[in-house]
Amino acid sequence: MATPLEKARQQPESMKAKILTSARKLFGEYGFHGTTTRMIASDVGIDISTLYYHWGEKGDLYEAVIVDMNDGIRAKLTQVEQIIKGRPLAERIEIAVDELVDYLFEHSELSNLAIFSYFTKNRHNSSVDERIPEFISDIAYSMDLSTKRGNASPFAKMKVLSIMNAIHNYVSGEAFFLPMLGITREEYICLTKETVKFFTLSNFVDG
Repeated sequence: MATPLEKARQQPESMKAKILTSARKLFGEYGFHGTTTRMIASDVGIDISTLYYHWGEKGDLYEAVIVDMNDGIRAKLTQVEQIIKGRPLAERIEIAVDELVDYLFEHSELSNLAIFSYFTKNRHNSSVDERIPEFISDIAYSMDLSTKRGNASPFAKMKVLSIMNAIHNYVSGEAFFLPMLGITREEYICLTKETVKFFTLSNFVDG
């Protein structure tokens, strides 16, 4: 039997899919504890009983959001790996940063949820959190920072985390940083790429 998430993906215009889209947005904006099922129901324009009928408890919906986003970034990383495979390290890093920055700015709720997970003491303990180390090792392998897929060294993982944390902070902090810099959003995204590449290339390639 298909899961609610599978049904939402199969029918993007369905009520399940609409609730999932709203939940991604609101969990990304307010975090797990700051978002209520009533807020999600109101955003979709349904009563709360309809939400429970389609998704069950808030924790179940949050799990689906995390799985959906993790699957999305995994697919993106697979795509990036095909593009950068066999290129020199500097090129791999430049292309990977460009692709990841664009993807995360298009899906800013992912960066917001990552920041919430880092800094919220009373966070929701999701069983899918264990998959995150896999992503870190996969990125390290794709960027030629590790010779083994799924088994990167702690140092290689830290390198990846430094890149991902920088991107997450720029994406999540866009509303705060933009007025400070006095530039357009397009310029901000461009500068995010250039800044991350500047520090990454000077430390990982030249160092």
